[in-house]
Amino acid sequence: MDTAVSSEPASGFQIETMDKPIPPIVLKRRRRIKWLTASGVLLLLAVFTMELSRLKPAAPVVDKSSVWMGTVQRGEMLLRVRGEGTLVPQDIRWITTANAGVIERILILPGTAVAPDTVLVELSDPELEQNAFQTESQLAGAQADLTNLQVQLASQKLTQEAAVASAQADYTTARMESDTDNELGKIGLAAKLDVEEANTKTDELAKLLKIQQANLELSGTAAKAQLSSQEQKIAQLRGLLDLQRSQIDGLKIRAGMSGVLQQLGDTATTLQVGQQLAAGAAVAQVASQTKLKAAIQVAETQARDIQLDQPAQIDTHNGIIPGRVIRIDPSVQNGTVTVDVALEGPLLKGARPDLSVDGTIQLEKLEDVLYVDRPVAGQPNSTAGLFKLVDGGRAAIKVPVEVGRASVSTVEVLKGLQAGDRVILSDMSQWDSYNRVRIQ
Repeated sequence: MDTAVSSEPASGFQIETMDKPIPPIVLKRRRRIKWLTASGVLLLLAVFTMELSRLKPAAPVVDKSSVWMGTVQRGEMLLRVRGEGTLVPQDIRWITTANAGVIERILILPGTAVAPDTVLVELSDPELEQNAFQTESQLAGAQADLTNLQVQLASQKLTQEAAVASAQADYTTARMESDTDNELGKIGLAAKLDVEEANTKTDELAKLLKIQQANLELSGTAAKAQLSSQEQKIAQLRGLLDLQRSQIDGLKIRAGMSGVLQQLGDTATTLQVGQQLAAGAAVAQVASQTKLKAAIQVAETQARDIQLDQPAQIDTHNGIIPGRVIRIDPSVQNGTVTVDVALEGPLLKGARPDLSVDGTIQLEKLEDVLYVDRPVAGQPNSTAGLFKLVDGGRAAIKVPVEVGRASVSTVEVLKGLQAGDRVILSDMSQWDSYNRVRIQ
């Protein structure tokens, strides 16, 4: 008997596998559903992408404590410029040598207070001293010659006066005799010849008397001329000696004014003991301590509006001194202009030459204008983007602001802001790409 092999599973159930075909309409429906689903997904992705592209970036957060803010105001605005500088003396004197000489001693060093008669440097000149000695000897000889001349002239005068007196006596005697002979001759007691002889003698003695008197007068005039000549010689020698003594005294170089010794020698040479100085050489510079001015360096772009007599304030870092502009240097050095300001107030403690100071010059007073503290960004007469606070100070938006003239700490607002607006004045360049920031 044949044995039959069955493929039935042990469970006793029979599995029949059979592929049934899917109708075309079902396949078409399924493909449409897939296409519609994919299209919808793509459409949703496109819409989502568009919406994302339209979304603005989130506003960055700015720490309130890290920024500096200001409020726009309306009213009076002072246009000012500022510069740095030093106090310099108004009265500076160079002390020079009157004569050549060799430096023997240096008595005062720079920085020392001096008086007009303070000796700074002592020079020596042996030739000058020798000339003065010779002149003094000549003066003494001339004075001795004058004395001798006075004695001689006095003796000559006495001799001449004696001659005049003798001639006067002879004339007087002859005149008396002549008068007597004339009277006797009238009564016939004297010969005519004797009378004429007496008269002739009288006339001759009269002429001799006049000559002697003339000689006395001429001798007096000659004596005066001789004395005057000798006295003039003495005066010349005395003047020369005084000049030479003055030159010797001039070897002691004095300050000539009250102040402080600024330097010894010129800017290129320092004085040394034993150094030979020529006549007119610079020995020292002395500056007055009481008459100071401020020399302020102002940027060339800001100096064009500075005028003489404009008010200024000088900050010595120990107080403020009022002043006024007295000079504007026409030249420009390293982009700055030197402006001299005269100090009109009392000098404060510690004020001295070369002291560093800050100067502020008032250019103009603007009435009824909008202004705000000067921001970091924005130059005068330009348009700058400033962040204006909104939402009660919780945020700030960038607005274009047209600024006009600028002062040291303020700037004129022409357009873009109103009085009472608060703006951020500190550097906001790192948020230039944002139009809005949050303030926390």
